[in-house]
Amino acid sequence: MITSTRRVSPDKSEVRIAFSLDDTSDVKDVEDCPQTFPDLEQRLQPVPPCVSLRESVQVYKEHSRMAREFHQVKHDIAVLEDRKRKLLAELVEDEKVAVEIARLEEEFRRLTEENRTLVTVHNERAQQLESLCLTDRTRQDSS
Repeated sequence: MITSTRRVSPDKSEVRIAFSLDDTSDVKDVEDCPQTFPDLEQRLQPVPPCVSLRESVQVYKEHSRMAREFHQVKHDIAVLEDRKRKLLAELVEDEKVAVEIARLEEEFRRLTEENRTLVTVHNERAQQLESLCLTDRTRQDSS
């Protein structure tokens, strides 16, 4: 700990300043922080602190924390935009499938109706044939 006491003028009280060069925990923390953040514009990059001033180190650490948060938010936005893109592609595909299902349902309805008509015509023709066969037998039996 370094302490300095000064009297600026004889009529003023003493000014005492004390600081320590031994407490380097903040300095070590600053050394562990990245110096640049590629996502930030140059003018927004955290300015390296004056390591002898605790407040400067704290401001740097806070600025670095905000830069990391900014990076995380930017990453999260990119992930969400990618998910949105994939969901929109799925929606388009689902809409195509829905159109195809509607087309197939309509075709099924039409074919079902056509089948009923054909079955009806077949039954009518079978009855006519049976009727003709009976008529023909009765003629042959009468002759």
